[in-house]
Amino acid sequence: MSAVMKLREFTSYAARPAVDAPPSSRQSQMDASIARLREGAKTFAKLSLDQRIVLVNAMQRGFLNVAKRMVQDGCKAKGITLGKPEEAEEWATGPWGVVRQLRLIRQSLDALKHSGNTLIGPVGRSTDGRLSVRLFPGNAIDGMLFKNITAEVRMQAGVTEESLRRDRARFYRQPDHDGRLVLVLGAGNIAAIAPMDVITKMFNEGKAVLLKMNPVNAYLGPYIEEAFAEAIKQNFLAVVYGGADEGRYLVYHRDIDEVHITGSDKTHDNIVWGPPGPDRQTRMQRHEPLLKKPITSELGNVSPFIVVPGPYSAKELCYQAEDAATSYLMNASFMCCAAKMLVLPKGWAGSDVFVQALQKTCAKVPPRQAYYPGAEDRWRKLTTGRAQVEQLGEAVPGSLPWTFISGLDPNARDEPLYSEEAFCSVISEVRIGSADPLEYLERALEFCNNQLWGTLNANLIVHPQSLKDPRINEAVEQAIIKLRYGVIAVNAFIGMPFAFAAPTWGAYPGSSPQDIQSGSGFVHNTSMLEGVEKTVMRAPLTTFPKPAYFASHRTTHKMMRKIVAMEKSASWAKVPGIVFDAMRG
Repeated sequence: MSAVMKLREFTSYAARPAVDAPPSSRQSQMDASIARLREGAKTFAKLSLDQRIVLVNAMQRGFLNVAKRMVQDGCKAKGITLGKPEEAEEWATGPWGVVRQLRLIRQSLDALKHSGNTLIGPVGRSTDGRLSVRLFPGNAIDGMLFKNITAEVRMQAGVTEESLRRDRARFYRQPDHDGRLVLVLGAGNIAAIAPMDVITKMFNEGKAVLLKMNPVNAYLGPYIEEAFAEAIKQNFLAVVYGGADEGRYLVYHRDIDEVHITGSDKTHDNIVWGPPGPDRQTRMQRHEPLLKKPITSELGNVSPFIVVPGPYSAKELCYQAEDAATSYLMNASFMCCAAKMLVLPKGWAGSDVFVQALQKTCAKVPPRQAYYPGAEDRWRKLTTGRAQVEQLGEAVPGSLPWTFISGLDPNARDEPLYSEEAFCSVISEVRIGSADPLEYLERALEFCNNQLWGTLNANLIVHPQSLKDPRINEAVEQAIIKLRYGVIAVNAFIGMPFAFAAPTWGAYPGSSPQDIQSGSGFVHNTSMLEGVEKTVMRAPLTTFPKPAYFASHRTTHKMMRKIVAMEKSASWAKVPGIVFDAMRG
């Protein structure tokens, strides 16, 4: 079959919506929703903690009631077969994080009621002297199901133990408004993002929310409306629908106080500075944004996977290669935390072993439906004219092959794969430095911070035996400190802190509106910390049983349903079934 015919079939397939979605909201409908929310915001800001807990419980019950139907429609929209392991993706990237976040918010509200502040884990200090707060594991069940995995939030310079206590849960302890309305522009790729952003804005910040669904997954909107019906009934939340025109109308609406977007930096810049052209450049130079209200954002990343050379066995390298492959393969690679750039040591034999193992994993997974708009155009743009492009698996109409690009020049300033997030089925590799861990880490740090676009997340792989060398251990700790990313995972899947909900999720702080990178502000953060710099998660180099998110796990779809049910109240009664499915994976 010719390439032209394949592209034609792709276009005709992708144009057909898989799941019906509500029609775009009329301006009169949006205005009416905003008017109700403006009044509701005043009431919401004054709710007692007991009233908020009642609301959280209603929202969690509602979400559990719609979870199965949401997963079914998500699978249908993305071409995932129900009853197969890949169904787990929709449970993991949908109900799991939402149900868990609501449970943890309930715990924080209850702690505020009884102790006057949210509860946090042990407080320590990183090697540069900054405070760090352990937020995962949050209980004994976390510790059992995710053995030896920890997540800490590192604070910015200047945060003291006193300010950490004083500023936590600021809205509840030092209210800064008496009713505000925030517009949340939902993401189209992951089912959990929109509701988790809503929960953050409502309960961390005390604001009423107008959620505009993304057209790509607008079919989920009615489920969110059903799940969060109590919040909607009390005019604390409303859901509207539409595309760019509706979004443009809402962001500049005089009665919207602020905006939150999960999407692309291009969409952010269009909102803040206007369309590309001389007028935008003039506004940027004069620091005169078109949007004159606060905006927070999460805008993607060219996510690096940094492998430090060390004494790995073949089994250990293959384990970490499957971890990287899973990060790349999940959700057809339409994720802001998908592994996109393998940063490997030059002249180290392990680099070839790692790549071969990753490609072997990818080759076993059939190419997925490329459901996200523009995927084929992005794929073609990034792959055309390159000498070292390898396609893994036979793509059928409507899908794109898993595609591996190698031979990149680490010094190329005009390499699109360094400056554009490959939001499609492309992963690349670049080799830098040498087999010497110290030289490699220095070069990798410089490359990721200065060559790659984005400040959201990064993976760092290091052998525990290497860390016994004080020089290497110090270099690794310095890399964690100096990497300008808001979430860093050591030896683990970078998407886990997102689903864990207690850690912060967002870009490294400090980007300017003119160069927004991966965005501004943090979401989730169920302990409601202020002054955050980054989240750091650590895990063992390998674990047993294998992680449920591995592409080769055979019972993960059964396990994830049980994890979601367990998260309602952290019930030990649900744990044996989870462990049973984990062991059979």
